[in-house]
Amino acid sequence: MSSSKPGCRNIIPQSSEPTCRQAPSSLPTPRWLFFSTPSAFPFFSTLPSREEKRPRRDFHALHRLNRRYRVLAFLDPSEPKHDLLKRFSFSLLASRHRDFIPVFRSGLPDLFTTIEDDVSSKGKANFNNIADGMYFNFVFRLICGKDPSDAKIRSEGPNIFSKWLFLQLSPLMTLGLSMLPNFIEDLLLHTFPLPPFLVKSDYNKLYKAFYESASSVLDEGERMGINRDEACHNLVFLAGFSTFGGMKVLFPPLIKWVGLAGEKLHRELADEIRTVVKAEGGVTFAALDKMALTKSVVYEALRIAPPVPFQYGKAREDMVIHSHDAAFEIKKGEMIFGYQPFATKDPKVFENPEEFVAHRFMGEGEKLLKYVYWSNGRETDNPTAENKQCSGKDLVVLISKLMLVEIFLRYDTFEVESGTMLLGSAVLFKSLTKSSYT
Repeated sequence: MSSSKPGCRNIIPQSSEPTCRQAPSSLPTPRWLFFSTPSAFPFFSTLPSREEKRPRRDFHALHRLNRRYRVLAFLDPSEPKHDLLKRFSFSLLASRHRDFIPVFRSGLPDLFTTIEDDVSSKGKANFNNIADGMYFNFVFRLICGKDPSDAKIRSEGPNIFSKWLFLQLSPLMTLGLSMLPNFIEDLLLHTFPLPPFLVKSDYNKLYKAFYESASSVLDEGERMGINRDEACHNLVFLAGFSTFGGMKVLFPPLIKWVGLAGEKLHRELADEIRTVVKAEGGVTFAALDKMALTKSVVYEALRIAPPVPFQYGKAREDMVIHSHDAAFEIKKGEMIFGYQPFATKDPKVFENPEEFVAHRFMGEGEKLLKYVYWSNGRETDNPTAENKQCSGKDLVVLISKLMLVEIFLRYDTFEVESGTMLLGSAVLFKSLTKSSYT
């Protein structure tokens, strides 16, 4: 990029592949889109360099639903509430640690029974649609300690969360309709925020369900000094956006890539998983930690298809961003937008970066984990109250491993058909070969 362009000034000669380009006009305060290499991407988790004090325009509708409380995701680490609310999220995760494995696994038998029935009767099973109920049940049971059917929300939860997520994420979505001109889709989804009244009554149902059912969590929030109402709005966001929404974009690509890898990888995963589970006497934290190939497969899925590919930050001081062989001068106040797959598919770091390589992070390959950024930080780093790294980083990796463990305890191999949907991958199961493992 020529140094004559405003907003992105090349101060060291760059390679043929540009790192910094003009932003699309649909972005808030469009100035520059920063195409990041692994050496440059840490900007998005470098606290002295970037800030997030203002609500993102695309998500502004949220603030009209939750009495204008700014939830943790929209706070800058320099703000006092960030530390408090991040510690609240850590407290919740710590208190539920023993429940992670049993609560998650308890919902999987019904999920796979439904998938098997659909494959048998229809020839295919839509994983994305079927799994929503399991996601919501897991979130609600984990946080509230009860089944949604025992609360007023009952079976409405998945649909309500999905509508609420659509309102928040529509600027990033594409309908994929060939008969609909792009400019009409842009006008409908990418130009103006969708009005919050569309989901206000549904959001209130969610709020009431968590307010009534998660009393022990909210009690802890109050003991920490958080207003009970504010704690509940943060809980709804954590449950709906971060966890339910996170699983919707986490599991389909994981299953897609493993399914497409074929029977050889399936045999290797099945052998490892069944051997370790038998030796450890069950599916435990210790057992999961010993599954080197399973862990590598999870990290590779997070590398090749990060659940949240878009990140942004506003420079709070003049700074220089470095790539492998170039440097760019950024001025205070300029918005920087990062597309994570450019970093996690850098051919200077990852061999065959566009390919799914199941063994990539085994042995010496573990050293490459520092270039995996899906959690808004390096995989080798840990979330703290002072940074913006995902509080549930370790839980995401855990439930990804659990999904693979459950699949290969039940099945020897499976076939999938993949596609795209509004945001992320769509996966259809075409066949499942049951395991004789006991």
